[in-house]
Amino acid sequence: MNRPCRPAPFPWLARRAAFAALFVAALAPALAVADPVGSATKLPLPRFASLKTDRVNLREGPSKDHATKWVYQRAGLPVEITAEFEIWRRIRDSEGVDGWVLHSLLSGRRTALVTPSKKGENSKIYVRPSEGSDLAATLQSGVIVNLLKCDGAWCLVDGDGFKGYIQQFKLWGAYPNEKID
Repeated sequence: MNRPCRPAPFPWLARRAAFAALFVAALAPALAVADPVGSATKLPLPRFASLKTDRVNLREGPSKDHATKWVYQRAGLPVEITAEFEIWRRIRDSEGVDGWVLHSLLSGRRTALVTPSKKGENSKIYVRPSEGSDLAATLQSGVIVNLLKCDGAWCLVDGDGFKGYIQQFKLWGAYPNEKID
């Protein structure tokens, strides 16, 4: 049995849907490659920073009205900024604790923790970026180092009485394969 063809009840709706699909398809590549940036600073998210002072309140939300979850007492501690809201930054520490701090309590100075997840383990710092190089120092887990330079595999670090190279994967405060000059 042959049925007669009937026109679509709302031909304008089909045209609008087709236009919307083309519009989304055209924008998709641009949206897919865009890295997230902070709404206040326009800097990349996430990114590493460090605590500027030795007393920083970590709050449950982005205002002083929110309760304090934790008080950090270690200036230079590396933290990861994961979000921004006006003058507040959402941070995460090496143990995964997160919350909000005032932006003025953070520094752009790059620091890192040596093997924080391996309590009691020592890590070697070398004179050159090679395990065959002379030993410059041995550091315990949890030591804070200043990141001077990273090539994606090795980082040049320094601290109180030492300077040398450590394998990048042994640090919390630098992303895998991240290059820092």
